[in-house]
Amino acid sequence: MTVLASGAGAPPVKSWFSEARAMVVLAWPMVMTNLAQTAMNVTDVMMMGRLSPQALAAGTLGHNLYFLPIIFGLGLMMATSPMMASAIGRRQRALREVRRTTRQGLWLAITISVPIWFVLWHCEAILLAMGQDPALSAAANEYMRTLQWAALPFFGYIVLRSFTSALERPGWAMVITVFCVAFNVLANWCLMFGNLGFPAYGIAGSGMATTLSSIFLFFGLVIVVSLDRQFRRYQLFGRFWRPDWPRYVGLLKLGLPIAAILTFEVSIFNAAAFLMGLIDAISLAAHAIAIQIASVSFMVPMGLGQAVTVRVGRAYGAQNAEAVTRAGWTAFTLGVSFMALMALIMLFAPRLLIAGFLDLGAPENQPVIMLAVTFLALAGLFQVVDGAQAVASGMLRGLHDTTVPMIYAAIGYWGIGLPTSVILAFPMGLEGAGIWLGLFTGLAVVAVMLLVRWLGRSRLMAFS
Repeated sequence: MTVLASGAGAPPVKSWFSEARAMVVLAWPMVMTNLAQTAMNVTDVMMMGRLSPQALAAGTLGHNLYFLPIIFGLGLMMATSPMMASAIGRRQRALREVRRTTRQGLWLAITISVPIWFVLWHCEAILLAMGQDPALSAAANEYMRTLQWAALPFFGYIVLRSFTSALERPGWAMVITVFCVAFNVLANWCLMFGNLGFPAYGIAGSGMATTLSSIFLFFGLVIVVSLDRQFRRYQLFGRFWRPDWPRYVGLLKLGLPIAAILTFEVSIFNAAAFLMGLIDAISLAAHAIAIQIASVSFMVPMGLGQAVTVRVGRAYGAQNAEAVTRAGWTAFTLGVSFMALMALIMLFAPRLLIAGFLDLGAPENQPVIMLAVTFLALAGLFQVVDGAQAVASGMLRGLHDTTVPMIYAAIGYWGIGLPTSVILAFPMGLEGAGIWLGLFTGLAVVAVMLLVRWLGRSRLMAFS
């Protein structure tokens, strides 16, 4: 067995400061891209609310049904990033290796989109089987029939974004996504409400806007990678029809655990919202505010997790153990430090954050505000461990280690986190605070297990 070490062909050794600088330069466009994509979702919700409360409720039902398969497919596409990064780090046949990984990533996007389309086409039947209101289910189905086609171009965009990120040039994806936010607003305004001479499609218009925005994202990056000198030399779309089955299977093996990890994490937050609804409407409203604030700050460690996958992956491909260590710990320190700062803000200035959602002076809002303050204090604890697990997961992805982290996620989120939330909230009478403490417990367990696995990374960095 030969273990990774610094040597010939490895990237030049850098200082910790220069690594931190490189990490921030790579991560901040990814963070901004994530925030822009979140902004598109918020725009859709705000404009549905302007249609009617019924449209908002139906759109929420449809989007929740759409979200889980999209998250699963996103996890599959994310497998392309560490494979490309390690190929670039090796420097041997990097052009061909990256091209083939991109091509098979796009093949995988097509493959997974077909069953997703089939399932989502039966949106109304699925919602009725779940006991949802028939009128809302019918409206959600109308929305889904125009929304579901966004899956394929969105997955294609993720593959091309992984390519630009592996080359440490994520700025193009950020620029295109920011322009797409404006396009999404305009498309919603025209297609939902019938402005600028377009028919008023109502809630179906929002689905059309999302699909058109996904097409905008994908073809925007297609144009960039086809014209930019550094990208076009990879000839990503050359011989697109040629299969590479070993690589396709390799993407599945690497991507399925990533998809499962994301699904476990997203689904436990959906379950937490359901549990809050079992308590009362005030708890659910306060939870919605706290989790929205936490979700925005999470975009930073999420971006760092994406960046560290690339940095660790390139060092891993170059067989440079020192660079692997430096990249991993740098991202981890940055991510946890940022989330600790956010925790302090949530603890000492919660009303400043809540003011963006509710009128603090309105008497009818006081019960929700008081409970949201409590939830934000608990969210401070939650923030630190959530950031730690997000970055640690990205560190291990860079080493192509996804199967064991998937098992950790299943144990932490569903084996420990959810049962703890239920026990603390109901039998022990802590209600909403108990649910947040359960989420914190599950995330802390996952973060610790991932960190312990990273500490034993010498076993993961061995080659036959």
